[in-house]
Amino acid sequence: MTAIVPLNLPKTNLILSRSGNNIHVNCLVRKKKIILTPEEWVRQHFIAYFIDKLEYPRGLLTIEKKIQYGGIEKRWDLAVFMRDQSCFLLLECKAPSIPINQVVFEQSLAYYKELQAKYLVMSNGNDHVILKKEINGFKRLTDFPAYNAPIA
Repeated sequence: MTAIVPLNLPKTNLILSRSGNNIHVNCLVRKKKIILTPEEWVRQHFIAYFIDKLEYPRGLLTIEKKIQYGGIEKRWDLAVFMRDQSCFLLLECKAPSIPINQVVFEQSLAYYKELQAKYLVMSNGNDHVILKKEINGFKRLTDFPAYNAPIA
């Protein structure tokens, strides 16, 4: 499957290049060329959307940081932090061909338990599940939260 497919996200001005058989994308956060996989295509669209449209601070976005969970090393896809270092939003990206289902939700919860984000988002670039942490669980939202939105 080619990585470059239409997504249910705003268009971006990603910088792509080719090296041999690989297509690379210039990551707006890591500031280096990354091999463009279908999952990376989704992640880079979210990064651009969060920075350009929702005005999330670029310096508070982290990508693929390691955590230990159940004795296994894992990496979250994208986390957005507040200035006090609490986690504002945790995003689990999947390739457009991967459905957002219970398995993806359970994988996301492993990262969520570590970060305790205020928002948990799972997306394959076309289907988005946006959850807000509440006292007794999660509330499903229809819109992505603004970074400066009150959490209450």
